[in-house]
Amino acid sequence: MSEYAAGPVAALRRIAFLLERAREDTRRIQAFRSAAAVILPLDDDEVAQRAGNGTLTDLPGIGPSTAAVIADACRGELPERLARLEAEHSGPLAKGGRALRALLRGDCHSHSDWSDGGSPIEEMAMTAMELGHDYLVLTDHSPRLKVARGLSAERLARQLGVVEAINDHLGGDFTLLKGIEVDILDDGSLDQTEEMLAQLDLRVASVHSKLGMDADAMTERMIGAVRNPRTNVLGHCTGRLVTGNRGVRKQSEFDARAVFEACRDNHTAVEINSRPERRDPPTRLLELARDIGCLFSIDSDAHAPGQLDMLDYGCERAEEAGIEPERIINTWPRERLLEWAQHG
Repeated sequence: MSEYAAGPVAALRRIAFLLERAREDTRRIQAFRSAAAVILPLDDDEVAQRAGNGTLTDLPGIGPSTAAVIADACRGELPERLARLEAEHSGPLAKGGRALRALLRGDCHSHSDWSDGGSPIEEMAMTAMELGHDYLVLTDHSPRLKVARGLSAERLARQLGVVEAINDHLGGDFTLLKGIEVDILDDGSLDQTEEMLAQLDLRVASVHSKLGMDADAMTERMIGAVRNPRTNVLGHCTGRLVTGNRGVRKQSEFDARAVFEACRDNHTAVEINSRPERRDPPTRLLELARDIGCLFSIDSDAHAPGQLDMLDYGCERAEEAGIEPERIINTWPRERLLEWAQHG
């Protein structure tokens, strides 16, 4: 068996990450992440002693599978489960886009368990660091999206304090940026107070409701949001779903040329949403936005740490469309991104 020096917490977290990349069952993933949380505060000697005498499963949240991983790691051996997952699921998720992926500095669209994500903010930030990001924008949902536990102004204000505390702890090499995925309301306004929007580093605006509304009304709605000076990124513009456990959903109808011209003229980036079930915008619209002269943001829209690597899919699509890296805002250094997000 191969040597392993990273320790049991790292092994459990890595297994959870690889299972998420493979889009495995959520409960199975959570078992490994929960086990890591159980042993994290324990003294290393206590964990090793329990591994040696077979009492790990006496701890709440530790089952036979997670105990076996911990025991192997405590002996300095690569856990069998981890070795198998590394062989099956590590490496690039997409064949193309590797040069572009290497140029990305961060990710402008991610979710935590404060809204409809599955993991704490800290876990999302730690994973982004491990993937080599310079920054991650935390963009939990806004209040209207109740099904996703959207954040009221009060909850968002509390979250901003948590983000500041995390950044103080991290010390500056990586920055968790303050953001939101704000709902575009029926009239094109944004679903959060101006006071709170002004406190954020970057804002993704997306349509989540009435996706089948009349094309003229949808066009007016989207252009209204794009013209709002607080909007930085137009998220998953068609709202379509092409595969996955949520089923299939046809794309919204709108005047794409008018919307993308408004994006170009108002310094709003068009999101290339990297989630395989979205592939949004569709290729035809992606190429139209390219030709019109839009900026882009390649985003994971991650709802779990293992989904942060889905950027691979978006990079492959951007490369296939011939989009220059300079037009992709998350190839920019953090300082340039922040300056652009505040002033256009």
